[in-house]
Amino acid sequence: MKILMNSLGCDKNLVDAEEMLAVLGKEGHTFTDDPSQADIIIINTCAFIEDAKKESIEAILEASKWKEKGHVKAVIASGCMAARYKDEIRKALPEVDAMVGIAGVNAIADAVRQFAEESGESEEAAAENAEGSGEPFFYVSPEMHAHPRTVATGGLYEYLRLSDGCDKNCTYCVIPKIRGHYRSVPMEELVSQAEELAESGVKELILVAQETTLYGVDLYGRKMLHELLRKLCRIGGLLWIRLLYCYPEEIYPELIDVMAEEPKICHYIDMPIQHINDTVLKRMNRRTNGADIRRIIGELKERIPDIAIRTTLLTGFPGETEEMHEELLSFVSDTQFERLGVFAYSKEDGTPAARMKEQVHPSTKKRRRKELMSLQQEISDAYGESRIGSVCDVLIEGSLPEDGVYIGRTYTDAPDVDGYIFVTSARPLETGDLITVRVTGASEYDLMGEVENDQIL
Repeated sequence: MKILMNSLGCDKNLVDAEEMLAVLGKEGHTFTDDPSQADIIIINTCAFIEDAKKESIEAILEASKWKEKGHVKAVIASGCMAARYKDEIRKALPEVDAMVGIAGVNAIADAVRQFAEESGESEEAAAENAEGSGEPFFYVSPEMHAHPRTVATGGLYEYLRLSDGCDKNCTYCVIPKIRGHYRSVPMEELVSQAEELAESGVKELILVAQETTLYGVDLYGRKMLHELLRKLCRIGGLLWIRLLYCYPEEIYPELIDVMAEEPKICHYIDMPIQHINDTVLKRMNRRTNGADIRRIIGELKERIPDIAIRTTLLTGFPGETEEMHEELLSFVSDTQFERLGVFAYSKEDGTPAARMKEQVHPSTKKRRRKELMSLQQEISDAYGESRIGSVCDVLIEGSLPEDGVYIGRTYTDAPDVDGYIFVTSARPLETGDLITVRVTGASEYDLMGEVENDQIL
C-alpha cells in the first residue's frame, strides 16, 4: 500500500509518526506526500488544546475528500485525539475507518493490514472490521523503548525522545490523561539510537520529552540527564545537542555543569515557566514559585553567560487579574528572554482548571496575549540588533538560489519555533556545513550575515 502520513502537534508526536513509518516500511508499504497517489492516509492527531483538536478534525475531513474520489481506501486516525476521544470520533467522524492510540507503533500495522489489497476483503468489510476492533488500538505502553524510525525531518536534525508521560498533573493539562505516567527510555537504547542517527547524517540532536529534566528517575532512582548528555557528546558526527522542555524546578547543578563544559551542547534551553505570579502558579499546580524561577534564571546566566533561554507563558488562566497580568509583563520586560511564546489558556474537558470559577473572558485572554507578544517583539528586535557585528557558528540547512543566500540557524535557534539567519557566501556551501558567520543585519526574528572565513568547522 502507498501511505501518506500527516503528523500534527508536537515533536513527540512526530517521533511516534516516525516509529509508525518504520513499522509500515518493514511491512513492505511505501510512502507519498501526494494524497492523489495514496492508498491510505494516516492523520497523527493532537489534542493538547482546542485549536489543535480543530486542526486534527479539519485534517481528517480533508483526507476524507480523497476517499470520496475513489483512490484512497481508508483514513486512519492515530495519536492523542484518537486516544482521548475514541468514542466521540466513532460517533461524530464516520469518515475515520480505524483508530490507533498512543504508543500504537505495532498496532498501526494491524490497522493498515485490514485495508491491504491482498486481504481480499471489500472496503465495507474492512471498515466494519476496523471499527469493531475497539480497545486493542487504544493503549499506553507500560514501558518506553527506542523503536526504529524512518526520519521525517530531512535528516539534518532529529529528535531523541527520552521519555513519555508526565506525573506533574498541572491543572490545565490533559497530557497525563492521554500519555500516562512518566516513563524513561533506557540509556543504552537512547545512545544506540543516537549513534544510528549520527551515522545516517544527522548533525543536530534535539532532546525532547514531556519533561527532559527528570530523565532517569524512574529507572535509576535519580536524575540522569547529565550522564546521558556526557555519553551523547562522545558520538562522532554530531555537531550540536539541544535541550527542550526543561522544567525550572528540576534543573540541577550537574546539568548546568555539563551544559557549560561540553562544547557540543548548545547554550540554549527551553524552560517553560507559564507564569510568574505565585497565586497563578499555585492554581496551575506548578511545582515552583516566582522566586525559584528568578533564581534558576540567574544561575543559568551566571554559569553560562551567553545562554539563550526560551520560555512559554500561559495567559488568561482562571483567576488571573489585571494586576497579575501586569506583574507578568513587568517580569518579561526585566528578564529579556531571548525566545518566548505565549498561549491563551484553553479550557480542556476533564481538567481541574476547567471547573475553576473566575474564567477569564476570551477577549481578555486574546488582549493579554497580544500585549505579551508585542512586548516580546520589542525585546526580540533589540536582541537582534545587539547581535549585529558579532561572529557566530551557523548550521546551514538549505539555500534560496533566487535570492543568492543560504538558510541556516545559530545555536540560539531551534527548528520550527525560532528564527533563521540568511547567509551570503563567496563559495558554495552544502547542507550540514557548520560555518563561521559575521552578523550584518537583523529583521524581526531573523538575522542576516556573511561567511567570515572559508573554513568548515
